[in-house]
Amino acid sequence: MLTLPDDLRGAFKDPMGPVYTDTERLLADAGDPIVAVGDVVTYHLRVAGRDPDVAVIDGKTEREAVGDEIAAVLDGENRRIEVENDPATLSRAMLEALAEAIADPDPVVIHVTGEEDLATVPALLVAPEGASVVYGQPGAGMVLVDVTSESKSRARELLGELDGDTAAALSALGVE
Repeated sequence: MLTLPDDLRGAFKDPMGPVYTDTERLLADAGDPIVAVGDVVTYHLRVAGRDPDVAVIDGKTEREAVGDEIAAVLDGENRRIEVENDPATLSRAMLEALAEAIADPDPVVIHVTGEEDLATVPALLVAPEGASVVYGQPGAGMVLVDVTSESKSRARELLGELDGDTAAALSALGVE
């Protein structure tokens, strides 16, 4: 549905919020609900005793399979939605799964075959204001993005810069 053009890759490398290495401090600053994008982020939140309301995982970290310890923590009993999402893309299935997972009052894991890296942007659009989206910043830590009108506006701008049908993507998210 949407694809990241090569010339825009740099725009997605800068953290969208403060970077944390201490999970407890991140949780003290986080809103509710929490959307976690990434296996290692989800692992750290669960080990700290906070199951994300929505976790988007793909079984990999920096394009390598996660270790057994992380995989064991990720293999929970939460409802799972299986989606396919190619690298550097946002599929309709991914967008619809994010909207469905946010609406569910119980924790949901979106398990991605492919790559989940771009899910942060639509997660900001579907999460309610006051929520937090947490994602991994390779080599640095965990990025905490508070869902505000400003972060939603930035996410909408970024989504609009992707190649593809932005209006259809917003529709799949249930966002106007």
